[in-house]
Amino acid sequence: MIIDCHGHFTTAPAALGQWREQQITAFNDGMQAPRPSALQISDDEIRLAIEPWQLKFLHERGSDMILFSPIASHMGHSVGDEAVSRVWSQVANDLVHRACRLYPQHLAPVCQLPQSPGASPAGCIEELRRCVEDLGFVGCNLNPDPSGGFWRDPPITDPWWYPLYEEMVRLDVPAMIHVSGSCLHCVHTTGAHYLHGDTTAFMQMLTSDLFDRFPTLRFVIPHGGGAIPYHWGRYRGIAQDMGRDIDELLSNVFFDTCVYHSNGLEMLLKTIPSKNILFASEMLGAVRGVNPDTGHYYDDTKYYFDELDMLDPKDAQLIFEDNVRAIYPRLNAHLDALT
Repeated sequence: MIIDCHGHFTTAPAALGQWREQQITAFNDGMQAPRPSALQISDDEIRLAIEPWQLKFLHERGSDMILFSPIASHMGHSVGDEAVSRVWSQVANDLVHRACRLYPQHLAPVCQLPQSPGASPAGCIEELRRCVEDLGFVGCNLNPDPSGGFWRDPPITDPWWYPLYEEMVRLDVPAMIHVSGSCLHCVHTTGAHYLHGDTTAFMQMLTSDLFDRFPTLRFVIPHGGGAIPYHWGRYRGIAQDMGRDIDELLSNVFFDTCVYHSNGLEMLLKTIPSKNILFASEMLGAVRGVNPDTGHYYDDTKYYFDELDMLDPKDAQLIFEDNVRAIYPRLNAHLDALT
């Protein structure tokens, strides 16, 4: 199989966004927020939002399955308060759950967490349990900066986060590090804030003993790892100066392949061991256009693998299937249920 570990429901029916706008307006105006039951989306509307888009491209590009989560830039953890985020996360996760139930052979659910600036990460545990234990989700997306660019909360290696990590370990689910929208006009969301979040989270891990305390905790750093693989010598040297070995992180930290050009992917493959790389495209996400030099969509990452043709069969098997099964072990139960 070819499993894409990084997908978002970016084509969700318009009613979802309209409900969210009503919720935000109600919070800002001190009015009663709409109930989740006020959001009416039929199964046919979900099919129309997925079949001409994610499923079409999935088949055309030769992949089999996507780990599917709510729209990252719309998680909006900086909006409203903890209660607003909790309800919004439930609504967004429930829609992803419905989509994955309609297409279980192609979509496996990953949840957003109800984070909010200043709110204890322990407040995310109930929704994580609901999604994993009740709805069959295989992982979660964790925002290292719920403030949207101001970085007001403790680093993700601080004990403040430990209750959530303890639950992730108990449930045996990983987290993809994924910020949401930027609140800073000078910092572009997908072109700067996303990559900054990936890089900053890795540096926090590098300068901590988090994995000594949580040896089975697993993080996936998306977007090709931010700056990390492309400045590996810088980060390895920083670690060395601190008396650390950067390679020790590779038991707990993994990178996806959302790098939208061949040179970048080649650098990733040459720098990071194959056992730490997960195939991904973030299809229909940050970049949707066609590269005029190749005639292929920028986010058609399978094309870059074919173009480079630098993997032996063993490494290809790891990157396209085995790694994601190992890092998201609950995915195996999802796949087993299909047989």
